[in-house]
Amino acid sequence: MENWSSDRKLAGSNGDWLERLSNALLPVSDWSDAIQDIVQRVADGVHLSLDDGVRLYEHPNLHEVGQLAHHVRTSRFGNHAYFNSNVHINQTNVCVLACRFCAFRRGPKADDAYSMDIQEYIVDLERYAPYVDEVHSVGGLHPDWDVAHYESLFKRVREEFPHVSIKALTAVEIKHLGQLSSIPTKEVLRRLHDAGLTSLPGGGAEILDDDVRSIICNGKESSEEYIRIHREAHELGIPSNCTMLFGTVESLAQRVQHMILLRELQSQTSGFQCFVPYPFLPDSSRLPQAQLATGSEVLRTIAVSRLMIPNIPHIKAYRMNIGDHVAELALQYGADDIDGTVQKESIMHLAGSTAPLDHDRTRLARIITDAGCQPVQRNTTYESFNVYVPPKPSPRRNLKMAQ
Repeated sequence: MENWSSDRKLAGSNGDWLERLSNALLPVSDWSDAIQDIVQRVADGVHLSLDDGVRLYEHPNLHEVGQLAHHVRTSRFGNHAYFNSNVHINQTNVCVLACRFCAFRRGPKADDAYSMDIQEYIVDLERYAPYVDEVHSVGGLHPDWDVAHYESLFKRVREEFPHVSIKALTAVEIKHLGQLSSIPTKEVLRRLHDAGLTSLPGGGAEILDDDVRSIICNGKESSEEYIRIHREAHELGIPSNCTMLFGTVESLAQRVQHMILLRELQSQTSGFQCFVPYPFLPDSSRLPQAQLATGSEVLRTIAVSRLMIPNIPHIKAYRMNIGDHVAELALQYGADDIDGTVQKESIMHLAGSTAPLDHDRTRLARIITDAGCQPVQRNTTYESFNVYVPPKPSPRRNLKMAQ
């Protein structure tokens, strides 16, 4: 099995990917007149503007936008597409906030509220630990769990399962722990990192526009706080992902500006490893003014993301949200990662996701190969890579025909 390593900044990229990209895109006369200037900027390695991003959203030829994004992706990673072996454990659904888009949150007295104590968490993880190398944990803002609780939890995970990396706690959870513990968020991050935290997930970004946030997640961290907490994590050597929840009440310009804000922080810290755009999954009771994103809108957003944020190495097609079929298509529209085996997950599935939870590596590899890509298993921080070769299927046994 072919394997290799990379540093966190390159995260598996070809070192000469910008040169490869320029060769792939030129001459610009091969592209539609309406986007030739954008293609030239992409080929030159120049960051696209807000106007460029909106134009890509409004360009009538979705396939051409996807093709442009795919050139960026293949110049950087060839035909590799990445996944990891992970499990999602959502430690509590009790939350002091009540964001309008959230189907997961419960009040402390709700009949279906739950809070896993440390031993329950360890017992749950023990079921999956032989098969995974990452646990991904986010949850509600529990009114009683301060930073000391999570220090104890992460230390236990490290003691019991030293091979399992810990990706946990979104920016708003870090803010909440700082408030409960009466310490700055950077100190929260430092203590959790010392206890075993490997990286931060990107959840909670929603749209980094406070007018939008006041409607869909009033009381959550502000746009500035999200950026600041991730900056602090990067300064401490903690890599992170970043996300965008689209399809609520935001405009196209607000989506693109969200990407630009993340790109600007990345230019300063190089701490983001993966951008994860995913659509809101509406129902009749939460945020009724939101509209369900179509499959083509999901693909276009992934493509625009790849073009607007070239300095964040990876773009994830988050199959827990968009489903396996759209995730497969997204690998031809700029995405290069489809998350992992997951095994269990609550937040997206309570919101309406029907993506299967029982994927093993062979089934994930099938999604990737069906998209024309080569499956590569990665670690949490995109530093270790192994080309995954699925086991050969058992030979079929033919039944003898009756004589």
